[in-house]
Amino acid sequence: MAIFKYNSARPSRSQPDLHLHYWGREACAPGHSVGPGIRDLYKIHFIHAGNGKVSVGGQTHALGAGQAFLIYPHIVTHYAADTEEPWTYSWIAFTGEEIASLLAQTSLTPEQPVFAMDEKLMPALYDRLSETDAGGSNDSGIGSALLLKSILYEFFALLLRTVPVSKEALPLPRQRSVYVEQCLHYLHAHYGESITMEMMSASLKLDRKYLSGLFKRTVGLPPQQYLLSFRMTKAGELLAETGCTIGEIARSVGYQDPLLFSRMFKKVKGCSPKEYRQRHDGGDIVL
Repeated sequence: MAIFKYNSARPSRSQPDLHLHYWGREACAPGHSVGPGIRDLYKIHFIHAGNGKVSVGGQTHALGAGQAFLIYPHIVTHYAADTEEPWTYSWIAFTGEEIASLLAQTSLTPEQPVFAMDEKLMPALYDRLSETDAGGSNDSGIGSALLLKSILYEFFALLLRTVPVSKEALPLPRQRSVYVEQCLHYLHAHYGESITMEMMSASLKLDRKYLSGLFKRTVGLPPQQYLLSFRMTKAGELLAETGCTIGEIARSVGYQDPLLFSRMFKKVKGCSPKEYRQRHDGGDIVL
């Protein structure tokens, strides 16, 4: 049986950097399979016992105890427990503007999402998060949310040390992360405008094809697809937190045509803007 724990503090526009959505643990049945499918957040599975496989980008990776794998948003992924020695794993799911920049400093990519766990923090992450959440159940939740976020930052600090980007992967020292950070900064600053790859590459004085390929290898998505996802995330925040009309929200995230915006929102989020607002009315978390 799978055990889920949810972070009751919703991500806000004032703190969009890193947000833990939920975590869990499961002793899988033989052959238990998930996907192929996509998610709209990042998710890491930590394997504590047994074996299984994860397939992404046309490659299949066999994993066992002591390993972990990262699922990128909007990347088709399939994973399954071994039929004879099924794995037991725990997981964390998170989103945030800071994640792409952090992952750019590691050797992880959508095609190579596997890494080795450390001996202390990662194996105990589920228990530590659960204990922290339980300890804050009697307060307003704000203190607990901050403690959960601090644990997530501690995990990322460890991840950067565990799977640092190799020097061979960089065209020049630090060039990959610097260029991608510049791209992300540009997209985050101009997502409400009508922008193109040509405009961004010209602003950064880089070749368009080179920049697009570098961004995709690092972030896991082409720049335009990342921009679409980012815009719809911002639109979701406006739908949940403001009383703005659909047209106002559409223009706020770079769409002059509300009908086109509604079609793209449903494509990304799986429901119309109106349905999304109704689901989030009252503050419930919808996964």
